[in-house]
Amino acid sequence: MKLLSERTAWHPTRLLAVLALWLATIGNLPFWMAIWKLPETHGWGALATMGSLWLILLALLVWFLCLWVWPRWLKPAGLALLLTVTSSSYFMLTYGVVIDSSMLANVAQTDVREVRDLLSWPMLAAVLIGVVLPGVWLWRQPVRAVSAKPLLLRQLGVALLAFLVALGLFWMSFQDIASLTRNHKQLRYMINPFNSVYGMTRLAVGQATVAAQPLQVIGEDASLRVAPASEASAPLVVVILGETARAANFGLGGYARDTTPQLRQIQAQGDLVYFSDVKSCGTSTQASVPCMFSHLGKAAYEDTQARYESVLDVLQRAGLAVLWLDNQSGCKGVCDRVPNVATTALKVPEFCKDGECLDEVMLHELPQQLAALDPAKRAQGTVVVMHQMGSHGPAYYKRSPAAMKPFHPECNSHALQNCPPEHIVNAYDNSILYTDHFIAKTVKWLQAQSRPTALIYVSDHGESLGEKGLYLHGMPYSLAPKEQIHVPMLVWLSKPLQRERNWRMDCLQAQSAKPLSHDHLFHSMLSLSQVSTRLAKPELDLFAACSAGR
Repeated sequence: MKLLSERTAWHPTRLLAVLALWLATIGNLPFWMAIWKLPETHGWGALATMGSLWLILLALLVWFLCLWVWPRWLKPAGLALLLTVTSSSYFMLTYGVVIDSSMLANVAQTDVREVRDLLSWPMLAAVLIGVVLPGVWLWRQPVRAVSAKPLLLRQLGVALLAFLVALGLFWMSFQDIASLTRNHKQLRYMINPFNSVYGMTRLAVGQATVAAQPLQVIGEDASLRVAPASEASAPLVVVILGETARAANFGLGGYARDTTPQLRQIQAQGDLVYFSDVKSCGTSTQASVPCMFSHLGKAAYEDTQARYESVLDVLQRAGLAVLWLDNQSGCKGVCDRVPNVATTALKVPEFCKDGECLDEVMLHELPQQLAALDPAKRAQGTVVVMHQMGSHGPAYYKRSPAAMKPFHPECNSHALQNCPPEHIVNAYDNSILYTDHFIAKTVKWLQAQSRPTALIYVSDHGESLGEKGLYLHGMPYSLAPKEQIHVPMLVWLSKPLQRERNWRMDCLQAQSAKPLSHDHLFHSMLSLSQVSTRLAKPELDLFAACSAGR
């Protein structure tokens, strides 16, 4: 019986080969489907290229598994790989995303609400087919005990042979494969599990490197240009940080639907300017938020591993009261050193239901949170950032109240690919309409204040709604479509503030069509708050050219 069981048990290397075969085929279904849809992969020559690609991928998987997966942890590692490739394949097939370090950073930052919004029956089916069934089979297979030295020689020998095979095949097909990956860069981010392994390694190394850096203090020379006579004359600046709003569906930007009727009425009063050509710093909250509040600008921010304070630290250092209200998944480190309040756990019946709150809850909380700030700092001026839930998907239908849904029918599914495109757009447009309501309500609240007030609204990134098979956001910036990086931005200034600063709205309006970016936010916030520092760059300040004196 012992000899029979030894004969039926799998040699570890053979079982790794079966796992590699599964990963190279079913585990890379999105990769093969993407290649099959390309015009250059049709015909006999293209089939030969695809055959070479499959053999190269299979050989590389055998090489990888033989190097890193040994009998003691073969089955747990196999289950982890099945879960990794199945989850990434599901999201690539469902939403058209690709897997890189920035996408994995988004996953690491995901909260319970976002996970809940992503759960669906198709996802459960994918886990059953891609993880549970093959995982149960893998776990039940007996593995033959092999002495250490023969096992070491065999696995390293197979790994070397597989690597040489992959190298030889790649050399023979270099022209075709190089052309394919050069013309379709997204394919590089679709190869399971190497995309996830590379992304996780890069993310872990990058985060460890940044975490090891000391926090760099900035704006030590920051001071107020003019000290207010009292709190009644101290400015109150509100920055609404939008979430997942794309400029293409913003009514003020010329969208066919009027998704911003209340803001249009305020604009008619002459105190609001909409900027129509604004690019985001990234395609995700994790990438954009720290970048847009940084003094470095997009290019320098992405090139450095150093940790710097944000504009909020500079404003606080200058003597202002600063507050961050968050109805999203956090400030990504931007507000760590200033007073901050998360509204997600509040239980305000008017605005909160099923574990999440509509954005108006922040305005509901604002007066009492302002009253709790240091009175001495409030007397110098106050800056508030309100981080929206906005239009965060895929559950767009949750982002607007029942009384504010003129566009219907809505897509009520988390699996967007199962909804007609127009239903997805309806749900998304309703969320933009609610953002319009929230911003307008905040403006009206500011108008009722007795002090000079101002508001900036800008979204952190855009969103894909099915164009070219893409949904949601988070594509690598170099590959991202315009819908994910073209964002809405607007400025509203109260009449008292315009008079006090001698800022002309017609001058600001003249700049509304100029190409702008998140790089302008840091310097414009300094200007609005009347803070002077050597960090300020007038060329990136929306207001620098618009005083009567200039």
